[in-house]
Amino acid sequence: MERATLSSEVAAGIHAIPVPIPYPFKYVNCYLLLPSPGTSDGPALVDCALDTPEARSSLEAALQEHGLGFGDLERLVVTHHHPDHYGLAGLIEAHGAEVWMLDVEKARGHIFWTQPEQMTEAGQALFYRHGVTDEYLADLGKEMAKTRSRVHPAQNPHTFTDGQSLMLAGMPFRAVWTPGHADGHAMLLRESDGVLLAGDQILERISPNIGVWAYSYTNPLQLYFASLEQTKALGAALALPGHYRPIRDIAARVAELKAHHLERLDFLSQLLSEQPQTCWQLSLGLFPGPLNLAQRRFAWSETLAHLEYLVAEGRARRLELEGTIHYCR
Repeated sequence: MERATLSSEVAAGIHAIPVPIPYPFKYVNCYLLLPSPGTSDGPALVDCALDTPEARSSLEAALQEHGLGFGDLERLVVTHHHPDHYGLAGLIEAHGAEVWMLDVEKARGHIFWTQPEQMTEAGQALFYRHGVTDEYLADLGKEMAKTRSRVHPAQNPHTFTDGQSLMLAGMPFRAVWTPGHADGHAMLLRESDGVLLAGDQILERISPNIGVWAYSYTNPLQLYFASLEQTKALGAALALPGHYRPIRDIAARVAELKAHHLERLDFLSQLLSEQPQTCWQLSLGLFPGPLNLAQRRFAWSETLAHLEYLVAEGRARRLELEGTIHYCR
């Protein structure tokens, strides 16, 4: 077999496949787990990108370099339901692979794709209650329709629980529930050598989006802080993230991410005044400058997560004025 060029072995038996996606990340890292010779288990894939022609063909070509196709995968494990990690799941499942996710993610994240009308209605209601403008919401509907066309949810997803041991490609991993970026976000720890398939829990160059959505927990930043401490406590030797390069000094990166959010909390606290403001208004101050539609949506959701954290900590007040939620000191 020729040497693979569309993937690289980043740990024993684990090959990273960077798949192009139409987001600022540019690539999502899918991980192909190959069994050792003589192992009865088949290959497994962790995360699968979304369905664009570029992403699908890139993932298929990388698998082909290993003599594989979608139909050769025994399992697909998704770290969370976001489109760049989950979009091709239903198509891969149709080729015979089992799709696995944390039980919490099936209950709280998977439904975003299987109940589109309810999710759209609930999402728009939340936006309205927090001061998002009608013009923005009209454009948002078009953007979400485009995203949904690129996601094929699994029809019969299997679930695992926090702490459960999973055998993937003949290798044992322990599931670690890390809510914050997504309610049911899961990492996979290979305890034999400390390799951590980290999803979007920790990323090299940026912080993962920590946002409030209509179907999410109401204080995800509080959960994310706890998840960061849990990540550090694992003592893993190498984190293989969903975007960008592997991370070796996990404790240092955890400290940087925590410091970043504490700084953002302090800055947001300074934007608050005795005059009530909506989350939409405050997001324009916390994330100034020109942002595209998707970036502005994530900025709003992250601002709301930080506001709700401040409310829970007694550093801000939430009040309703004429049906719209406002925040003040």
